Amino acid sequence: MGSPESIDPRAFSDPRNRYPTDAEFYASDRPDQGELAEDRPRGGPHDPYKHPWTWGTIAFVAFVVMIILMGIALFP
Repeated sequence: MGSPESIDPRAFSDPRNRYPTDAEFYASDRPDQGELAEDRPRGGPHDPYKHPWTWGTIAFVAFVVMIILMGIALFP
């Protein structure tokens, strides 16, 4: 025998050693009409892209930067 995974050459004529092809194996548990209708069609209109930053976030970042700059300016 060539490798432990190979079939024993003496068993080639045994009808139990019939292995399905990949297509047969993967199709065995699929329905006849295996394709589903697409639930989210591609293309078409979409929501406009929104910027991830809100005005509150921008104000908070500006406030933090201002505090840091004031700290550097007042305490050199």
